[in-house]
Amino acid sequence: MPQVTPILPLIQSDSWLAPYTPHLKRRLARYEQTQQDIDQACGSLAHYATWHHRMGLHHEPQNKGWRYREWAPAAQALSLIGDFNFWDRSAHPLKRLEGGIWEVFLPEDQVQVLHGHRYKVHVVGATGEGRDRISPFTLRAIQDPDTYDFSGQYWAPETEFTWTDEDFNVSQLTQPLIYECHVGMAQEKHGVGTYREFADLILPRIAETGYNCLQLMALMEHPYYGSFGYHVSNFFAPTSRFGTPEDLKYLINEAHRRGIAVIMDLIHAHAVKNMAEGLADFDGSGGQYFHQGPRGHHPGWDSKLFNYGIPEVRRFLLSNVRYWLEEFHLDGFRFDGVTSMLYHHHGEGVAFGHYDRYFDRGVDEDAILYLQLAAELSHTFKPGAVLIAEDMSGMPGLCRPIPDGGIGFDYRLAMGIPDYWIKTLKHTKDEDWNLDAIWWELTNRRVGEKTVAYAESHDQSLVGDKTLAFWLMDKEMYFHMRVIDQHPVIDRGVALHKLIRLLTLSLGGEAYLTFMGNEFGHPEWVDFPRQGNNWSYQYARRQWSLVDNPDLRYRHLWQFEKDMLALAQEFEVLEHGPAHKLHQDNHNQVIIFERAGLIFLFNFHTHHSVPDYLFPVPEPGTYTMVLSSDTPETGGHDRVDPTVKYFTQPTQYGPRLSIYLPNRTALVLKKEE
Repeated sequence: MPQVTPILPLIQSDSWLAPYTPHLKRRLARYEQTQQDIDQACGSLAHYATWHHRMGLHHEPQNKGWRYREWAPAAQALSLIGDFNFWDRSAHPLKRLEGGIWEVFLPEDQVQVLHGHRYKVHVVGATGEGRDRISPFTLRAIQDPDTYDFSGQYWAPETEFTWTDEDFNVSQLTQPLIYECHVGMAQEKHGVGTYREFADLILPRIAETGYNCLQLMALMEHPYYGSFGYHVSNFFAPTSRFGTPEDLKYLINEAHRRGIAVIMDLIHAHAVKNMAEGLADFDGSGGQYFHQGPRGHHPGWDSKLFNYGIPEVRRFLLSNVRYWLEEFHLDGFRFDGVTSMLYHHHGEGVAFGHYDRYFDRGVDEDAILYLQLAAELSHTFKPGAVLIAEDMSGMPGLCRPIPDGGIGFDYRLAMGIPDYWIKTLKHTKDEDWNLDAIWWELTNRRVGEKTVAYAESHDQSLVGDKTLAFWLMDKEMYFHMRVIDQHPVIDRGVALHKLIRLLTLSLGGEAYLTFMGNEFGHPEWVDFPRQGNNWSYQYARRQWSLVDNPDLRYRHLWQFEKDMLALAQEFEVLEHGPAHKLHQDNHNQVIIFERAGLIFLFNFHTHHSVPDYLFPVPEPGTYTMVLSSDTPETGGHDRVDPTVKYFTQPTQYGPRLSIYLPNRTALVLKKEE
């Protein structure tokens, strides 16, 4: 009797994938073989991902000295230089070992490498040209205030940071409410904020609002502040702009003390092309960490592209994953630019209208293997670690377990949702909003793959675009945001801002995200200091004084955000599967659905407030209101009494409720036990 090959669970949940079964099984087999090879060579994937313990500059007390190792397979010669040897390129040459590894040992009785010493490595590359470079494994990089040059810095403080977060367990984070933030621009001052300022001044705000997860941007060192941290130069070095590594640990420890998980933007899709600060052409071969020639350059980002097919490159990046989890107690990652990683064409100019696009020659199978290994490492090294993929292509299985035929992420970003809202606000009059299109956009996601929903992120806040609040209220925000000023543009903007965010949270996914300040409608865009704005910090900061002022309506939006997140937490809204539509009325622009046992009612109409609005509910009984966007505390008109009880009416079609449903209002009802 012939043996029946089991069907991968990924294919069982999506029969359209059946023709691609051989491809998915080859992908899985390659991962399993690589994992097996790693286990045989190193014992485990976690041990394999410790290259940073062996490479770079480290003190060896048992050998009474410092050892420095580097991977530079095509280089002709290397020498270690720094404050400890007066930058003498002849003082400490490295010896070539097997596998392209170079090494030198500095005995304590001959040289003293002190905490804070700056250092580099002089590399004579494959072409014979010599350059002073920063070690790819440096744990700290600093910029000279006079010359603006970066160099590595030996970091070994006498007193280690003391963690007190042993009781924090990220596995308990079952519905991430994510606060995307940038430490440097989190303060109101005209300047760069610090890790400790963020921990002491901003964390309390985040906790009070109700977010349970931080997503920290720009943590890896980057030479240009205005890159938002996406052109990374030093992958193992927390940016020194915001303080010391111990300061970052203080921030994360404080977040954990408040019950807030911390994930970071992990930039493994590309790297800065700068040779002086980064990895580009490190050994002079034109490749090494990156692809050779045009394939190694991202035309849209003007940056270098990793060659995931080289085992040493994978080991470098996997060690980087472990380093951040281990050294800084991070709780996971938001992998940036996953679409660019998945495809040789980086998703640019490609429409993913057919499943062939996910399996043709445009797919980078080496990148998929790396992502699978990174997901496995993260989840085994830190159980419960949160992994989010920034992918706009819809790659099937991206957020499914590897044994299912997937790639292993936990969540994907719903990148189409903010684009849809911005497009709607730009091009569609309020009375022409299409409820069917809204429902489709917010509920169209792959079965079995969790999604992070968001109405806007930092992308919509950048100069050249506008936040939701700015699209809704524009210049009127400068003149009419006082509570006593009842301006129609502001009234509309405040109402729709609340409705859009609540609808996105309740319909769009299994996690929710906002960018800092957007929860209270922060005005204007984000624009980092640059020559074009005369190096101004005017727009690279957050104006918390706006929300702190009781005379301004920003406080109303913040109050609604708190109420909305409290509702999500109390009723575990994001954990209860997809919403079920109960009623849609295109004439009155009303949409009603159930999720987590709650009834969500939205009236988007510009002026129709409907008395005795009759609609179906799943069960008969008594219903009470648990959230209203029309309360005066949240900038509403107080047209609905939140204390009223609503009783179902029996009909031949099932139980019905009747309620007063004002225009541009959202209500949430709960059935009493």
